[in-house]
Amino acid sequence: MSHRRRSRAAGSPPGDAGPAPTPEKSGRIQPRAVLGSDRRVLALALAFRAANALLVRTYFNPDEHWQCLEVAHRVAFGYGHLTWEWKRGLRSYLHPLIFAALYKILALLHLDTPWVMVMAPRLLQSVFAAFGDLYLYKFSKLIFNGQVAQWALFSQLVNWFMFFCITRTLSNSLETVLTVAGLYYWFTAIESSKATSIVSKQHAVCEQSASSRKVALLIAALSCAIRPTSAVTWLYVGLLDFIQMKSKCRFVLLDVIPIGAIVLAVTTLLDWWMFGSRVIVPLNFLKFNLFSSGGDYYGTHVFHWYFTQGFPSMIWTFLPFAMYGIVKSREWRLSGLIAWVLGVYSILGHKEFRFVLPVLPLALMFSGYCLAAMSQLKAKNQHGKRSLSRLQLSVILLVITNVPMSLYMSLFHQRGTEDVMYYLSKEAHDGRVKSVLFLMPCHSTPYYSTLHYDLPMRFLDCTPSDNKGTLDESDRFLTSPSEFVGGVFGNLSTFSHIVLFESEERHVLQLLLHNSFLEVRRFFHSHFKVDRDLQSSVVVYSRRDVL
Repeated sequence: MSHRRRSRAAGSPPGDAGPAPTPEKSGRIQPRAVLGSDRRVLALALAFRAANALLVRTYFNPDEHWQCLEVAHRVAFGYGHLTWEWKRGLRSYLHPLIFAALYKILALLHLDTPWVMVMAPRLLQSVFAAFGDLYLYKFSKLIFNGQVAQWALFSQLVNWFMFFCITRTLSNSLETVLTVAGLYYWFTAIESSKATSIVSKQHAVCEQSASSRKVALLIAALSCAIRPTSAVTWLYVGLLDFIQMKSKCRFVLLDVIPIGAIVLAVTTLLDWWMFGSRVIVPLNFLKFNLFSSGGDYYGTHVFHWYFTQGFPSMIWTFLPFAMYGIVKSREWRLSGLIAWVLGVYSILGHKEFRFVLPVLPLALMFSGYCLAAMSQLKAKNQHGKRSLSRLQLSVILLVITNVPMSLYMSLFHQRGTEDVMYYLSKEAHDGRVKSVLFLMPCHSTPYYSTLHYDLPMRFLDCTPSDNKGTLDESDRFLTSPSEFVGGVFGNLSTFSHIVLFESEERHVLQLLLHNSFLEVRRFFHSHFKVDRDLQSSVVVYSRRDVL
């Protein structure tokens, strides 16, 4: 496909004569205009994502705390719980060390107060998220045009799941940012290669193409180091263009192998140093999650879940707009990438929304294409007002279906487990907490990374057993709360505070009262149940002699 044909058929929303080419596409480079536009977008994204981070007060997935911040806290302050995944070498220290550095800086500046310890990691992630927004804007402008880029940015900022998830300290959130940035540089290299036939200074363009490809490979390698499953995305992207490359050996020997080897060596040495033994994390991760189906321990879904429930819930009311953009733009490489990722992850039994987060920005980019096409539509006089109102109604629909949901899920749904740890942190720093027992499903709350106080705590263990069918502590407690507590813990007086959900409170209330525990605080948690019984509130009990 020629460069000119692509910019009309697959790159620009329909119009009478098509939109004017952007500076990049026309060959007239205007660095100041482009740089100014990018700076404004970045400033907007930084402000928006900072507010986004401050508004996220709910609990979503345990990995946000237990696989990142808890590990970072242990590195920075010497105490924090390492889950069984770290004992088996299934996780890399690369991601947690980013936040460990943040914790160290806060400690040196004496800013490690309870509120700052809760908000600072998400504010740091909001900076990464803002760059993800910027690169989606730049990527959309590269593939389509500036107007599509503006509407793609609108879609990204308004989408409820992106607001809900992208500022959380999940490795998937950083993976998403790296994926979008990497795709931008990869496709920049492709576009630069195509431009060699129409630009006189071919040598400079070739250098730009080679440089962009190397940056893309470096970003891809870092993304795979943080989450090995990111290779699913880059395998598709790389093979699609590798087939059409003329100098395949040069690309593999001088680009892929050196960059991949350097990143793998650095991250492996880092993990060896942190683990204190020779551990190859990507290999262990793939063995457990792909070859042994270890992830199935945490539940499975039907094969079509991502297509029929998971991804539609994430993209929400942007779905019809994205589908229109996919069909009309005919940008099959990117729509194929979305289908590829959803299809490959569908093979795995254990499925989660966050696993496919990296392709959500691409779907929202197609939504931006649709909205840009609607804004450019020039109908006849008698239909002019109708086409204008169609765009306005679409924007209103997207805002009223996404913004309230963003705020509700970020501010209210499942916030009790976050609030209770913030409360215990303040109490512990005031000397009113000696030890804590969490009688709730394992990893239901943050832990030392939020408490930020070195005192004994105990939660119900849920380490997978080598013997199938063996119930862990969490399952045994939910099956028979009173009998389990009496049999495992006996005298509860060794703990000063006990935390549990209201749904289990009634089962152990008499046991708590018998051991001289009284309710001290109750925090709202949720209006509706997710997996188990309605966990409407989180309750804190304290021994009388501690009050």
